[in-house]
Amino acid sequence: MPDWQELVRQRLSGLALNAAERDDVHAELAAHLEETYEALLREGTSEPDAIHRALSQVTDWNDLQRKIYAARTRKDTMTNRVTQLWLPGFLTFTLSMGLLELVQKFGRGPIIIHLGHPPILMLYTNWLLALPLAGAIGAYLSHRAGGSDRMVLASSLFPVLPFVVVFLIAIPVGLVIGHRLTLAGFLTLIGWVLVPGVALLVGGLPTRFYFSRRSASRGITVG
Repeated sequence: MPDWQELVRQRLSGLALNAAERDDVHAELAAHLEETYEALLREGTSEPDAIHRALSQVTDWNDLQRKIYAARTRKDTMTNRVTQLWLPGFLTFTLSMGLLELVQKFGRGPIIIHLGHPPILMLYTNWLLALPLAGAIGAYLSHRAGGSDRMVLASSLFPVLPFVVVFLIAIPVGLVIGHRLTLAGFLTLIGWVLVPGVALLVGGLPTRFYFSRRSASRGITVG
């Protein structure tokens, strides 16, 4: 009986995956070929023909290798994006919105700055003081999942990203239909994007720098 794993390993020798993933692929494909081979033997096929017919199920091993690599790396990329950005980001967003609701319900009212009629700037100071904690948590969770610096900062800034998207859509549309960014719109941008974004970064940036330096120092120690 042939060594199916060795046969698969030889034909997929250029598969650029880590050792564990490569072994999983080899074992899975070898088991499938072995089942086909044994089924052919039970039907009365000679051993050489059974081996040939089992292996001939794969018409192009190089093409199969490319497809396996593409499928595996795409899966890894999606998994990393979920764990390094979406989950930390949504948690940060939920925490920040929960804090805002608590402040609006139980805390002091916002600071209101009147700049004419009717534009006003509203700032929930207690919420802004709590946002660094949310930003730090988002950055920590993203870093812990192996996120890059960009992923870490995006996770900490996630609560303001929906507002950024709204403004990125609304401003060009307004310009097209003849409107311009009014003082009220500019104040809304400050109150819901710029100031909260700075507050989130007050927590997110130190967290990112702390863990980056910690990782670097560990690397130096190990070296």
